[in-house]
Amino acid sequence: MAFKVISSTQNTYIKELTLLKEKSRARKKSGQFLIEGAREISLALKGRYKIEAILFYPELLSEETLKELIGDFNNCIEVSKDVYQKLAHRDTTEGVLAVAKNKVHALKSVSIESDTPLILVAEAPEKPGNIGALLRTADAANVDLIIIANPKTDLYNPNIIRSSVGCIFTRQIAMGSTTEIISFLKAKNINIYCAALQASVNYHTQDFTKPTALVVGTEATGLSQEWRDAATENIIIPMQGEIDSMNVSVAAGILIFEAKRQRNFK
Repeated sequence: MAFKVISSTQNTYIKELTLLKEKSRARKKSGQFLIEGAREISLALKGRYKIEAILFYPELLSEETLKELIGDFNNCIEVSKDVYQKLAHRDTTEGVLAVAKNKVHALKSVSIESDTPLILVAEAPEKPGNIGALLRTADAANVDLIIIANPKTDLYNPNIIRSSVGCIFTRQIAMGSTTEIISFLKAKNINIYCAALQASVNYHTQDFTKPTALVVGTEATGLSQEWRDAATENIIIPMQGEIDSMNVSVAAGILIFEAKRQRNFK
């Protein structure tokens, strides 16, 4: 199979892709982002992301493996070691990158099929590692929807894709303001349980078998008053140590899997 070859890091297209890797502004303007790694690309394809180009370094990825990954996809570009290292985000990698189109993550685009959906809402998460961990937790529990309120970080940041190990592509994700999301949840008669220290009851005393949104905030500031006021109930995870908070993805995991336990892991 004959491929287009790019060997120079000064190539105009490679410069454009470098901006996608490094700049949120470039990703938003173009509506494109980079995916690195065979597993991540495979999950993006499964999640029906549109792949526009595949770049591979033949010293790390054979044509046979490439074909197993992407089939008869015809826009494949062979790149040099220098080009690949310029675009790759990870130190250890598999020799393949994809250029993909962003998806729309508006609340109006959400489709909820379950009569008793389980939804995770995270307000203003900022650290890519935390966002990735939240996505992995949500995927592990097969939640129906993840909503990010007042997002502070570009969803297609390479660090989020990496830390989520591709789970960003496996879950339905929506974004909006806190006000919009509360209206969305209430219009669909979804109970809102907010993790908060103030005026809260123990989380395991609540019934999460009904339509449920579990809402978590940042470790530094917690949830905004708007969420606490809108809650069906504010809930707390009892802690027995010296500090009064834990990593947001750990807290989300405890709440989500209590809900799954109540639902007999269905």
